[in-house]
Amino acid sequence: MTSDAPAVRRKRPAKPQFAQTMLILEAFCVFFATLVAYGLSSGEDPWIDVSTAAVWWIGGGLAVALVIISGIVTRPGGYTAGWVAQAWVAGAALVLPSVARGMALVVAAVFIALWAVSLRLGGRIDRERAEYDAAHPGEVGP
Repeated sequence: MTSDAPAVRRKRPAKPQFAQTMLILEAFCVFFATLVAYGLSSGEDPWIDVSTAAVWWIGGGLAVALVIISGIVTRPGGYTAGWVAQAWVAGAALVLPSVARGMALVVAAVFIALWAVSLRLGGRIDRERAEYDAAHPGEVGP
């Protein structure tokens, strides 16, 4: 027997979706900041004393770590790992040459704020979806 009712498709939770998106966007930003730091460190300026290898190990490693953490954010401890990654990003900004350090700290602060907002709003959306589903069993939600 076939039913004319539309199939109810289970929605993906918003909190991990927002968190994963934020970490991937941050990984791109860290990668591009690494390119800037590489460009600043490979010049002849005596004020910039960061080695090229250090720039790539710190920046590239952090970008890869953010991508990996975005994949495990749904597992236990995933959100904690995301908070630790936010601290790493802010700490890595301190290693940058002084020319780019201030701007990198501003960008790190913006991403920390976006991370907190994505967790808070994602959790709220998931709670509201659960309340709606409990109040309207079997209906297709908005």
